[in-house]
Amino acid sequence: MRQYQLIYQTMIDENKAAFDKFFTIHQRYVQNPKLTQAEFNTVGREIQDIIHDYERRLCGKTEGGMYSKFSQNLSEKFWEIIRKDFPKIDYIGVTLS
Repeated sequence: MRQYQLIYQTMIDENKAAFDKFFTIHQRYVQNPKLTQAEFNTVGREIQDIIHDYERRLCGKTEGGMYSKFSQNLSEKFWEIIRKDFPKIDYIGVTLS
């Protein structure tokens, strides 16, 4: 298992209750975005904070110096597996009219 996959699984395991709640809200958001937008944004911001924390853990040691390009690729791989499980994650904070 690659490092970004291991960090992703650790993030999910250590924050199981938060991700379970977000998964349920995410599913409802996919079905009816306008009805669940406020709740999706509120819970989603908490999830984003968790994700960014683990992303910093994953990439923090490689950002400076000669490994900075590697860090960007690592971050992209990490977000790919997040988007695989939560395809609407990028819609957090977006308001629909």
